[in-house]
Amino acid sequence: MPLSEPAQKAVTPAGAEARARASGVPALRPPVALPRYLEQTYWWAYLHPRGVSFFERQWLVNLILWGNYATLRNAVLAELAAFRCDKVLQVACVYGDFTAKLAQQLAPGARLDVVDVAPVQLDNLRRKVGWQTGVFLHHQDSVNLAFADGSYDCVVVFFLLHEQPEQARARTVAEALRVTRRGGRIVFVDYHRPMRLNPLRYLMRPVLDTLEPYALDLWRTEIAAWLPAGAEPTAVDKQVYFGGLYQKVVVTR
Repeated sequence: MPLSEPAQKAVTPAGAEARARASGVPALRPPVALPRYLEQTYWWAYLHPRGVSFFERQWLVNLILWGNYATLRNAVLAELAAFRCDKVLQVACVYGDFTAKLAQQLAPGARLDVVDVAPVQLDNLRRKVGWQTGVFLHHQDSVNLAFADGSYDCVVVFFLLHEQPEQARARTVAEALRVTRRGGRIVFVDYHRPMRLNPLRYLMRPVLDTLEPYALDLWRTEIAAWLPAGAEPTAVDKQVYFGGLYQKVVVTR
């Protein structure tokens, strides 16, 4: 399976891993196991090859987001364009053209790293972006990234948090913060509790409760609440979209 550079399959001593973290190079680690919640809850959408083939349609992911895919994607791209991002990390693969558009926006000499815990998702992304210069794929779990502290100017987490149980979500947020340099930005886009007059507030609740069992946590809790204890971000800016159903939260470290 054509994964990453490096493939990160070998076992290395703790000292070698520490040196790799200090240098900013991803450490070689044991094979990354699929989280149980992913296998049990989302196998049909993210792990089964037929599911990947089915959902990898631009019109379909746009439909799932009620026609807001381009709006939310472009909101992220605008955030990154307004901030010098020579090193960008995307946490988890995304269906549709999100990563391709992000890669197209890279300045000459800039780098985009994409991590995902599912090899089938990395293979799918490789088919979409090819072997584009400056784009690197890594088989890693978002809760335990192998990058050094402060490695990235910008980190993007696009519709991942709602798919994780709370403990994994908090660890993902903490890892995203850890690998972002001082003054850098983490951009989160995800679900949000719709306004009372938005009819989707009442339609989406049973849908999410059935298909996305962790998503309603994002209705009840602010993303900033999952920042680790002691985190002191310079700023936390939030914007909602489509009557409050979606949110973009930008954390400046």
